[in-house]
Order: sequence, then C-alpha cells, then structure tokens
Amino acid sequence: MRGADQQQSGMFSYISAERRVPKDHPLRTVRVMVNAALKELGARFDELYASGGRPSIAPEKLLRALLLQVLYT
Repeated sequence: MRGADQQQSGMFSYISAERRVPKDHPLRTVRVMVNAALKELGARFDELYASGGRPSIAPEKLLRALLLQVLYT
C-alpha cells in the first residue's frame, strides 16, 4: 500500500525547516523541479503499489532522500 507524501510539521522542533533554509539556497530551486517531476510520476507510483497492506514510506520521500544523499556525498 502506497504511503502518503505528507509533510510533518515537526514533532519536537519549534522552528520549521522552511525558516532554517535561506531563501536563496540552491536546494529550493532543486526542490521545485523535483516536486514537479514527482507529481508527474504519481499515477505510475499508484500502479506499482498494492491496494492493501501496511502503508509504505511514500516513494516521493524516498527519492528526495536519495537525491539529497547523491548531492551531498
């Protein structure tokens, strides 16, 4: 079962990640492009996941994490 791509406002953090990242940081531009590409892949992701079972981690989150890992290693 495909998990939802929802943003968590923060369990214990009192300052949002949006406020911590400068407005002119290059990752903000990358994020816009990645979100647009992942939006186009949403229907394909739906086809790949079963309708029952435990919800997975959203594939969008996993791909964003992998991209950050590639960019910072």
